[in-house]
Amino acid sequence: MTESRPATRESDRPWEDMDSGVIRHAIRSDQLGHAEISPTGRFEAGSYASFTLTYTAGVFGVDDSGSLRICFRFASDQSTPQFDDPEGANYCTVDASNGAVLQVRWDPKANVRPWDRTLWIKVVRGYLKEGETITIRFGVTDHGGPGMRLQTFCEDTFEFRVLADPIATFNFQPLPVQPTIAIVPGKPERFVAVIPTRRRPGETFALKIKGEDRWGNPSDQCLETFRLEATGPIEGLPETVSLTPGAFALEIPGLSMPEPGTTSIILRDAAGAVVFETNPLIVEDTPLVHFWGDLHGQSEETIGTGSAEGYFAFARDRAFVDACGHQGNDFQITDAFWGELNRLTEAFDEPGRFVALPGYEWSGNTSLGGDRNVYFPNENRVIRRSSHALIEGGDTDGTDCTTARELFEAFAREGEDDVVCFAHCGGRYADIGYAHDGRFERSVEVHSSWGTFEWLLHDALDLGYRVGVVTNSDGHKGRPGASYPGAGKFGAIGGLSCYLMEDLSRLALLDALRKRHHYGTTGGPGGRTIIDLTAGFSATGTLYHDDPALFPGTEGRAATEALMGDIVHLPEGDMALSVSVASNSPIERVDIFNGRDLVDTIRPYGEADLGARVRVLWEGAEYRGRFREVIWDGDATFEGNRITAAQPVNFLNPDKTLERKGDDGLCWKALTTGNYGGFDAWLADGTAGTLALSTPLVSARIAVADIGLEDTLYDASGDLPRFVRIFRLPDDNAHKSLTFKRSIPLKADGDNAVYIRVTQEDGTRAWTSPVYVYR
Repeated sequence: MTESRPATRESDRPWEDMDSGVIRHAIRSDQLGHAEISPTGRFEAGSYASFTLTYTAGVFGVDDSGSLRICFRFASDQSTPQFDDPEGANYCTVDASNGAVLQVRWDPKANVRPWDRTLWIKVVRGYLKEGETITIRFGVTDHGGPGMRLQTFCEDTFEFRVLADPIATFNFQPLPVQPTIAIVPGKPERFVAVIPTRRRPGETFALKIKGEDRWGNPSDQCLETFRLEATGPIEGLPETVSLTPGAFALEIPGLSMPEPGTTSIILRDAAGAVVFETNPLIVEDTPLVHFWGDLHGQSEETIGTGSAEGYFAFARDRAFVDACGHQGNDFQITDAFWGELNRLTEAFDEPGRFVALPGYEWSGNTSLGGDRNVYFPNENRVIRRSSHALIEGGDTDGTDCTTARELFEAFAREGEDDVVCFAHCGGRYADIGYAHDGRFERSVEVHSSWGTFEWLLHDALDLGYRVGVVTNSDGHKGRPGASYPGAGKFGAIGGLSCYLMEDLSRLALLDALRKRHHYGTTGGPGGRTIIDLTAGFSATGTLYHDDPALFPGTEGRAATEALMGDIVHLPEGDMALSVSVASNSPIERVDIFNGRDLVDTIRPYGEADLGARVRVLWEGAEYRGRFREVIWDGDATFEGNRITAAQPVNFLNPDKTLERKGDDGLCWKALTTGNYGGFDAWLADGTAGTLALSTPLVSARIAVADIGLEDTLYDASGDLPRFVRIFRLPDDNAHKSLTFKRSIPLKADGDNAVYIRVTQEDGTRAWTSPVYVYR
């Protein structure tokens, strides 16, 4: 029996607008024909499969030049159908039962979003009568091909969405029942475990564990028992835990540390081998503790995958984040769906357990200000859309704000001073030079699953703005808090932000955002890094949380110390920066910046510790907009030397591989989208031979003996930085924590925006919000 679901209608999910043409319901849906798919059922994410989709014409048949569209969601990273190589993957055939001649083409943008990935089938000679069929075979294996590869993330109802234009009017309408399959996780290939990063003595917390398949999906096929070993005293920790089939995660609640200290938890298998070590946890008496959030992503009601309800549940129960926000494109959020989102945030928000923050993405074109995230402390607020591009009826209540300037003006005019915004780069990117209002826009997003965007922070600093730094996923795959790139154009793992808060509540989260008391990481298993950054002053300054340049009359307080995000007027005296970093991955370096200027680089090792390990990294983006991918496919040869071991860095997509090429060479396929990747090579002789490197942008030769502690940089910058760095590391860097103090020279004019960027050996990066000090 075909597994299917009705096309979305106003009667059952009124917040969705799924029509694909300008004219609505020109033909009754029961006259359009029907489609079935075979086989049906459950299929593993990222696996190869074959399907036969059969469309049976309705009462009108399909006229000469009439068409079908088989559409897939924008977010899907399934393979592209091809029609030329029967022996290859993804081979597709299309035939009419009566011999009508069909024209077939694939176009990734041939239908209305989110159903824009389109197989277009047009009758160019002949026609179909009622009951005659068009048969599409996806992933034909008759000639030895492996089939079509499915998308790499899970979806309960993955839809082969069929639209028909039977009368050749170019008015495509969805069939009333759509063929679907279920895409499910595979077996676990790795295990991940997390605990909080900062708590107070005696406060209870939980250990949360899951297995992930090769694409990062939480797996319900785990059958594993772990022995637990704490590196510090934890009360309530069992000796062993077991993951069993059917469960996607395991939570061990009620743990605590009665006394201050530091701990992590090691998971060992039956043989005693370390499977995973959690992030560290610091327990101390402190007014602010850590909570982790991913406040930016979308579900299937806009351009993402999975329901909005499933989105929040995933964040809480499978990604183990403390806070989440849904940021659907405003021009796709109907009034009914806005009501549904508000119902969901109210239902999921549970102070002390999970924060669900109401809001939306203002999605104006870049020329009008570009993408902004908007958050509220409570439900049922006015959604001020950038347009009604995918919503019928237009701006009937007069609340649209076509530009970002108008958006901020509306907040100010209507007294909505409790709104918090930040600028980001997704498809459209924010032009904060065109529009910015620091009364509302408190931060910029420097990393998401779209890539890394330090240039957005640089823009803000160049313009004299005082903003914080956040990172989020901006995920479209229904996995907020644990968003992996898969096989598509998303080039990075989604980020996580750490918020310094008194407690887990909406008000505390929004307070942290307004004060810029937060830092962001690039996410992933090593992404819950503990970072403490404080500025100490030799003279008393005046500390502000609200920018005194934007809030006239705001009162500061006398201070000789400040946190990340604070604004300090320091007429005289010196500044010293105190930094502490702890992670479950070795630390490569900590860069200290004052604005754009690199003040110092701190490493937990020195020249004397270097070994025969060479690290080669490539980094950068082509463009600020959508088409930012930089291809780094290449090879390297250590002439006159031998590679004893090699390891990839940030090869985040399993399709991108690093391979050995003889005893002295490596080759790879890789891309970046503003972030970085590369490899480590351990050499038989740490000083012999020459490294010959070749990539599409950089080719270089360097003597191995000349590779040292400091970077050798090969710059291929265009509109944005693109470069290769080569340096040397210790053979085994055991430094997972680092503490230091540095004096920071202060400029007499303008802001001293002092922040750090932490880089870990596993490829994780983190940025703190700056401390803003001015004379």
